[in-house]
Amino acid sequence: MDHRKIQNKPVTVTEFGFGASVIGNLYRVTSPQAAPAAVDAAWDAGVRYFDTSPHYGLGLSERRLGDALRDRPREEYVVSSKVGRLLVPNERARGVDDQGFVVRDDLRRHWDFSRDGVLRSLEDTLRRTGLDRLDVVYLHDPDDHWRQAADVVMLAGRYTLLDRSALDDVLPAAQAHGKSVVAVGVFNSGLLSRDRPAGGMKYDYQDAPTDLVHRAPAIAEVCERYGTTLPAAAIAFPSAHPAVVNVTLGMRTAEQLRRNVELHARRVPDGLWDESRAQGLIRADVPTASGDGRPPSKPSEPTR
Repeated sequence: MDHRKIQNKPVTVTEFGFGASVIGNLYRVTSPQAAPAAVDAAWDAGVRYFDTSPHYGLGLSERRLGDALRDRPREEYVVSSKVGRLLVPNERARGVDDQGFVVRDDLRRHWDFSRDGVLRSLEDTLRRTGLDRLDVVYLHDPDDHWRQAADVVMLAGRYTLLDRSALDDVLPAAQAHGKSVVAVGVFNSGLLSRDRPAGGMKYDYQDAPTDLVHRAPAIAEVCERYGTTLPAAAIAFPSAHPAVVNVTLGMRTAEQLRRNVELHARRVPDGLWDESRAQGLIRADVPTASGDGRPPSKPSEPTR
């Protein structure tokens, strides 16, 4: 798997990454056997970038990821976690976390972007993961708490086939300041995750708006004409932007991992992007030179 360098930093990441939110029991339980199997499958596929956070399962994701990586050569992989939410004892525990993770709520999240809070968060993460260091640290949902551009930004769901809003602010700013972007949420919570979107699917954790319910199948039809699928195009789309160094997906099982790696490996023909532009399904100004940034090996034509 190819690597890309974070601009102006001595850190390289594989262009496809493992998001560990779901092994923190996001929405439903991930078994103790499935979590390490998913990480093992990622390693076998060549994935060497792994992202986690204290927020994910109140520390469960960090513990599981650290356990799964502990016997791997530390110099061969990159791990990112996040600061901004300290985990502290929950004096009003009710039994189950109320922020989407199926875990006990003996701990709660406490917002803290102070110097001491960040240092404490890092110490806690290293203890939970058992790692000697983190390679990348993000401010998690900083909103008004940040003052200048970070070296690398994790962009969630704002540069996808259905939402190109980052093309108006984050991505140009990253290019102007020599910063890198890791794209996540490229399926927009589900609407782009299937070959053929269906009614009732989610978009950014909500019921999908009517206009997007119609646009996603239209893009899927173009994908089919060019011999690929909507999820493959969704993964390829952000990778073509010069500021994007990595696309990371949350994966719960080894089977999901292998499927998504296979989708990532597919070449998406340039003709697909040209037709999507012509139909007004994507903006005319998005960079889409072959999903992996390389020129196509031969002229692309619709599959008959």
